[in-house]
Amino acid sequence: MQLRYSFRLYPNDPQRSALAQAFGCARVVYNDALRARETARAEGTPFLKSGELSRLLITAAKKTDERAWLGEVSAVVLQQSLRDLDAAYRNFFDGLKGKRPGVGAPRFKSRKDSRQAVRFTANARWKITPGKDLSLPKIGDVRVKWSRTLPSIPSTVTVIKDAAGRYFASFVVQTGPAALPETEPVVGIDLGLGHFAVLSDGTKIDAPRFLRRAEKKLKREQRRLSRKAKGSSNRDKARLMVARAHARVADARREFHHQLSTRIIRENQAIAVEDLAVKGLARTRLAKSVHDAGWSAFVAMLEYKAARYGRTLVRIGRFEPTSQVCSQCGVKDGPKPLHIREWMCRACGVVLDRDINAAVNVAKAAGLAVSACRAQVRPGLVPAQRGEAGTHRDGRTTVVGIPVL
Repeated sequence: MQLRYSFRLYPNDPQRSALAQAFGCARVVYNDALRARETARAEGTPFLKSGELSRLLITAAKKTDERAWLGEVSAVVLQQSLRDLDAAYRNFFDGLKGKRPGVGAPRFKSRKDSRQAVRFTANARWKITPGKDLSLPKIGDVRVKWSRTLPSIPSTVTVIKDAAGRYFASFVVQTGPAALPETEPVVGIDLGLGHFAVLSDGTKIDAPRFLRRAEKKLKREQRRLSRKAKGSSNRDKARLMVARAHARVADARREFHHQLSTRIIRENQAIAVEDLAVKGLARTRLAKSVHDAGWSAFVAMLEYKAARYGRTLVRIGRFEPTSQVCSQCGVKDGPKPLHIREWMCRACGVVLDRDINAAVNVAKAAGLAVSACRAQVRPGLVPAQRGEAGTHRDGRTTVVGIPVL
């Protein structure tokens, strides 16, 4: 399987200028190719292939005065820009055919986009130097902060500049399965907002709420940005401060997802999760909290880690009534408002924790052998019978004997 490994880059000033030039050239070729295809579509002419676009927009354009500066960057970067446009069209057409979730048509790129990227393949002859720097053609040896070792020789590297002005090198490597030793436990996971995740064994993981905790600082930085004059250097500095504050929130959330997903994968042989309608929930009044939780990113991490380490991940349908069924006796007790966190089954009389009961039902719906006793049930209060001992209003005590069986 293919994996991506990202590392922080620290280019110097000349290297930043060279990277900015590479970003700009790749963007221009992408926009020129998109414009040529849109013009051909409007005129009713055949769809232009990548080879023809490469001859017109790269090879021939370098010989003109208007596009002569395209020759100052690596040709591989420009070719990969055309490949990106092909991928954008392919995803768009696959969405129309129903082969994948629908995406919009390719759009023109801007130098003001929050993310700039160029990709180098093996043909570009990039390399990792003996001094552990990343040597890029027509850019130089860029310092890299290696946080871990690459499992194999990477095939491509993508240099990315994010909205916070940070540079990253993203390597694509081919790795084989790294199966973990088999273990007995299986677990169902109920994702939520009060608790980020509740496991079928009764474990509750609190929601960190990274965005909510950083809201005060984000509002302060955003107010400072709104006071700066448009087009000024101070506005650029303030925009960078806002982007860095958001980047810290995203990094903390991603680190939390990685640590939790790795722990669950290591401790359990099979995992069951519910396929939540995140897009629908993001259109409700809970939108900010839903985005702050990042359920989709967490489940995606569970999915690829389970495939790599030999675990089983099962997704159940979103319409499974996990919160309405008693995990003890299996009787459906009907929907309940969100403020009800505990409820008593009217069939068997046990009191169930709503979230833990849902996690157990998620595991059962996925076919995992999870015991219902893990749902932390307890006997409900049974009304006293008329014949039991009691106290009258006048203070006299009445004792009823045990009937003969």
